[in-house]
Amino acid sequence: MLLTLAASDVSIALNAGLSVEGITMYLFWIGTVAMGAGSLFFWLMAGTVPKAYRSVMVVAGIITAVACFHYWRMSSLYIEQVAGLFDRTTGERISGAVIGQFPTAYRYIDWIITVPLLVLEVPLLLNIGKRGTGLFRTLVGASLVMLVLAWIAEESPIGGTVWWGFYIGSCVAWFFIVFTMYTKVNEQMQTQPPSIVASLKTIRLFILVGWTIYPVGFLMALAGPQGESIREICYNIADVINKVFFGLVCYQGVKALAKDHGETA
Repeated sequence: MLLTLAASDVSIALNAGLSVEGITMYLFWIGTVAMGAGSLFFWLMAGTVPKAYRSVMVVAGIITAVACFHYWRMSSLYIEQVAGLFDRTTGERISGAVIGQFPTAYRYIDWIITVPLLVLEVPLLLNIGKRGTGLFRTLVGASLVMLVLAWIAEESPIGGTVWWGFYIGSCVAWFFIVFTMYTKVNEQMQTQPPSIVASLKTIRLFILVGWTIYPVGFLMALAGPQGESIREICYNIADVINKVFFGLVCYQGVKALAKDHGETA
């Protein structure tokens, strides 16, 4: 029965075509597949990198696996909402109908799990053992502050004082993460092999440039009735870039290190 209802919702939701809601729905599907494929790749490749860096690949796979599950759930919820925009008999869009609920809670639950794991990749790539504990705590603490403040903002009336206040606070926490990446992490990079340094420099750019998509996407909620769907488009694109491609950069670094030093798994 549930499968029948799900199939019915999908067939109706497909009437959205290339509307903003339709594009958002397709990107949820693409995100689900990309995350799942990323997990398989990272875990399969874990055995091909030096033992000291296998944890980098395992964590990259966990990040995308968690995201894959949440994207599957978010896409299901969003499909239900899109299906509600159309008359189930005629397939015509109902005049004045808008998306009433977005999968915000699932998204932030995903981020609260995966973002600390993303920043864990930094000390793992540095391979500094217990000396990386302080750096990890700093990055995780700042990332959790960033996410909690952003979540409160998301749940507040759009454009209100609380919305803007917590949004700005979240951005400040992000700036602190960027500052840490270009100061404390930069110091640790000085003694690393060239391939690891190259990966860490790219990761810094992900956090500086790639993460910019999130605060920009957040502001898309101001763009009118379809603003929140546009926001979801930004978030979906950013997640694939900052999870799958982030992991690929880590893999490239450790694989190049093995090649340079003639190491085998």
